[in-house]
Amino acid sequence: MSDLRDLARNANAWPFQEARQLLDERLKGAAPDKGFVLFETGYGPSGLPHIGTFGEVVRTTMVRRAFAVLAPEIPTRLFAFSDDMDGLRKVPDNIPNQEMVRQHLGKPLTSIPDPFGTHESFGHHNNARLRSFLDAFGFEYEFQSATEWYKSGRFDAALLRVLEHYDAVINVVLPTLGEERRQTYSPFLPVCPDTGRVLQVPVVERDAKAGTIVYRTEDGRLVETPVTGGRCKMQWKADWAMRWYALGVDYEMSGKDLIPSVELSTRICRILGGRAPMNLTYELFLDDKGQKISKSKGNGLSVEEWLTYAPQDSLALFMYQKPKAAKRLYFDVIPRTVDDYLTYLGKFPAEEPAKQLENPVWHIHAGRPPQEEAHLSFSILLNLASVCNSEDKAVLWGFIQRYAPGATPAGAPILDRLVECAVAYYRDFVKPAKTYRKASPDEAAAFRDLAAGLAALPAGASAEDIQNLVYETGKRPAFAEMKAWFKSCYEVLLGQDQGPRLGSFIKLYGVAETIALLAKAAAGEDLG
Repeated sequence: MSDLRDLARNANAWPFQEARQLLDERLKGAAPDKGFVLFETGYGPSGLPHIGTFGEVVRTTMVRRAFAVLAPEIPTRLFAFSDDMDGLRKVPDNIPNQEMVRQHLGKPLTSIPDPFGTHESFGHHNNARLRSFLDAFGFEYEFQSATEWYKSGRFDAALLRVLEHYDAVINVVLPTLGEERRQTYSPFLPVCPDTGRVLQVPVVERDAKAGTIVYRTEDGRLVETPVTGGRCKMQWKADWAMRWYALGVDYEMSGKDLIPSVELSTRICRILGGRAPMNLTYELFLDDKGQKISKSKGNGLSVEEWLTYAPQDSLALFMYQKPKAAKRLYFDVIPRTVDDYLTYLGKFPAEEPAKQLENPVWHIHAGRPPQEEAHLSFSILLNLASVCNSEDKAVLWGFIQRYAPGATPAGAPILDRLVECAVAYYRDFVKPAKTYRKASPDEAAAFRDLAAGLAALPAGASAEDIQNLVYETGKRPAFAEMKAWFKSCYEVLLGQDQGPRLGSFIKLYGVAETIALLAKAAAGEDLG
């Protein structure tokens, strides 16, 4: 472990860079007074967990794991904090019983009946979905509910601290608000004892010693209430700062769109006498047109959609890569990401320990990536499904087992999952877009020559031998460059403008089957 720790001190992978900064600059090499390092991720439970939730938790987990290598003697915890005491502002489009929920607008999510009828409140339902979501990925975390923290009194000391520094807090916030909002702003949002709604009303008096505020209701009445015991919650920017102060959060990530909020909350946390957590600002996801992904627009990928077409670990790789760079998140990125994951996984066993720490699969699998003998690229499997024109997983396995006789679905679970994903991706994206064309006379002649060359190869010829033959066949005046020859093969034989390394593909598909395919193409038959 000490050798690994020494290597981690010099590792360039971004989780180690973050962990070193946390250990050296924030903690000065020692555990904080509370006895552990606290990582946090926040969650707004008015909607269901989404791909951004996964990204934030998996990236934070990667930093936490890196920290554990650098400082194994310092305990760490990860809080998944749900802001479930927020007042619901609008009814989500994707829930049942919307009219019932509409009657409870403005109430904390944990005070609204569950429209699904499975939990004690809407907030509890969505919290359960969050926990189920995180558990499905095997994350190690501790769930925390804002409602429980407010109502149990665990936030009381911090709330009284905000009341004590009320003027300084609002002086930070007011310059960021419009003129009209400034007239009514208060960091405290009283919970109406009559309606249960979270109120945005002006505070006209406050008593720090008594721990109370007086607010004016919409009908002009003055009401006095304690700020403690869940009778008030805080506006979210001040709430974020108060939570950092109360919990002693050491590390939290947030998106680029929240930079102003991070800066404001940092100032408030400092006013309270606390220290804001170390923050990594990650870039936002873009769609295929370069537009910011929005849940309301529905222009991005969901976790469920990604996992239909690719293994979970490939999604973790997508999140690992360049978190500070904007990335396009749409269906076309899946095959490349899967193959990148397989490449990293294949390299890992032979790498030196220092190099392994730079390999993304170390961070995805906590230093213990799976090993599997039978490796085929996702692109090869997609093209196998394409040329077989099959959506039957068993058909693909028939070819695979001839290529690798010892491989079985049970013995090669990674490959089996890839086959399943490849069939789904082929069915939904490749097959609808396939456009075959007929071979030109020159192409037909080349296909006949390639078929003859394949027939002359010795039994069991390697993929490299086949690739060399394909390459030599393309060296003819009819093809201005080798790229044109390969493009002809892809367009005529596969119905697409790009494809796999042909030597490996022919080896998998079968020499005899490829000769038959080339004969059909040379004869001008329709391969679609």
